[in-house]
Amino acid sequence: MNVNVSPIAALDAVIAEASAGLKSRQRPDGHWVFDLEADATIPSEYILLNHFLDELEPEIEAKLADYIRSIQGAHGGWPLFHGGDFDMSASVKAYYALKIVGDDIDAPHMARARQAILSRGGAAQANVFTRYALALFGEVPWRAVPVMPVELFLAPSWFPVTIYRISYWSRTVVAPLLVLAALKPLAKNPRGVRVQELFVTPPEKVDVWLRNPTGKFAGHIFLAIDKVLRVLEPRVPRGMRQRAIDLAVAFFRERLNGEDGLGAIFPAMANAVMAMEALGYPKDHPDLVTAKLSIKKLLTPGEGKMFCQPCVSPIWDTSLAVQAMQEAGGDDIAACDWLKDRQILDVVGDWAVKRPGLRPGGWAFQYNNAHYPDVDDTAVVGMALHRADGARYKEAIDRAAEWIVGMQSTNGGWGAFDVDNSDFYLNHIPFADHGALLDPPTADVSARCISFLAQIGYERSHPAIARGIEYLKRDQEKDGSWFGRWGTNYVYGTWSVLNALNAAGEDMGAPYIRKAVDWLIARQRDDGGWGEDGATYWTERRTEAKASTPSQTAWAVLGLMAAGEVEHPAVKRGVDHLIAAPREADGRWEEPWFTAVGFPRVFYLRYHGYASIFPLWALARYRNLTSSNTKNVRYGM
Repeated sequence: MNVNVSPIAALDAVIAEASAGLKSRQRPDGHWVFDLEADATIPSEYILLNHFLDELEPEIEAKLADYIRSIQGAHGGWPLFHGGDFDMSASVKAYYALKIVGDDIDAPHMARARQAILSRGGAAQANVFTRYALALFGEVPWRAVPVMPVELFLAPSWFPVTIYRISYWSRTVVAPLLVLAALKPLAKNPRGVRVQELFVTPPEKVDVWLRNPTGKFAGHIFLAIDKVLRVLEPRVPRGMRQRAIDLAVAFFRERLNGEDGLGAIFPAMANAVMAMEALGYPKDHPDLVTAKLSIKKLLTPGEGKMFCQPCVSPIWDTSLAVQAMQEAGGDDIAACDWLKDRQILDVVGDWAVKRPGLRPGGWAFQYNNAHYPDVDDTAVVGMALHRADGARYKEAIDRAAEWIVGMQSTNGGWGAFDVDNSDFYLNHIPFADHGALLDPPTADVSARCISFLAQIGYERSHPAIARGIEYLKRDQEKDGSWFGRWGTNYVYGTWSVLNALNAAGEDMGAPYIRKAVDWLIARQRDDGGWGEDGATYWTERRTEAKASTPSQTAWAVLGLMAAGEVEHPAVKRGVDHLIAAPREADGRWEEPWFTAVGFPRVFYLRYHGYASIFPLWALARYRNLTSSNTKNVRYGM
């Protein structure tokens, strides 16, 4: 920053540049969509899917392989996020994908990867989903995976394990996977590529494949049940099995979701394609053709190297971008109209199993995903529309509020897609070693719902808000922070909750709120920014940070301002850090770090739009509050 430029002028200049950059990325119809990046597993699975089908795409696969090589870690394997530790499952899939496209196993990068995998116990230590992929390629026996009988589709609603007791993402991934497990097809694998060199012990000689995912007594019970099911499954009557397969297929075909794909997420789409292939669907079957197209639409040229996205995030990106632009002085009705037109009003989704009679009124995360509207997105879109023009969008806002109130769980919180999706005993089944089977209420989503309802006029005494705040109080960590389920991590959770408490009219001087404020201030780094690593989802590493990031710094500054600390030195230092932080040519802050999460400790996300949206939002709000007579944040976010 030029030392001769006044602080106010510097702030104005950065806001203007960032606003122009964000505006330049808006699509002609008004919406925004940024790349959504995960780890090496999704592009690796894209390649493996092609070879399962024998439908190779050499040019695309070469570009994906180039991306996979570029994110290999210094440890020799592949991490779950930028700068992260070795991950066995990501590394096994990445190695297999590179080998299957033709990389020489003696090439330095392959030799390093193989050594890293073998030194940590080999591919047998990969998670359940990776072992399913290996089983489909004949690399491990089917006893390497838990028994998940497709007859779950015949189970009555009271049964302890049913498809509706697990989360939406698990439901859409599992339905076609159960068909695959029943049929046990073998990948066509036209090049005959194998990866037996990744096993310390030959797979056929491994005695114990399944592990207790939690180490608890219940986990041992479920391991015993798996042994019983392994004996019973081959004896299931053929008619019963076929009836179960038919129900599973009917379930996922109803939800194929056109060119946006099953569940609008890559793993579900890929499993659906493999299941239809295994069932013998002809290549020109409309469902199969469209499902394959939905996968190809997840490819992105990226801003550097091509990769495959786990899904797309246009509703989320647009609703956040609109509010950042609103804070900076813009008023984008075109974007709001685009959002309004995508409200789900006619499709009764899976959420209605727990809330029959509730009218739909939410928004999806993706362009289209009508069976699975997202509570978080719905709240954020509702806030954006209300701030833009509450009268113009009143009908949409009222329907959203009705749906949000109806989606509150019995403990007062909100989950992302389902109500009371909290059968925690399911975390003990061997299949659940990824720890992402359920969608229970979380502080960040609950905070957004409270923020929305409060912003549109619901009083602190309204039962939904009162119960929600009590949930947040119970969920607060001992150090004063709140856990961040969908963003990394405690900074994200604490920012979300402070916004909600302010919007709801809580006394921001209350001891429990001051404890959160003190925690945020204490977490500020020497450079004035804030940062949290993906490793903080492991309890013993909850304070870890590698660098300050623009997104997390913005969240901290926004959270402190919501708590009334506009003039606190920590806020000024955070603002100064953002002003001075490196930015790209389009005004976006440089941010290679992953500051979001799909599933803690398993699957992390980098929203490429966050570095455009949140720093702008924080700087613009700081300017607005410091130049006005009131220091109070008016809105829910």
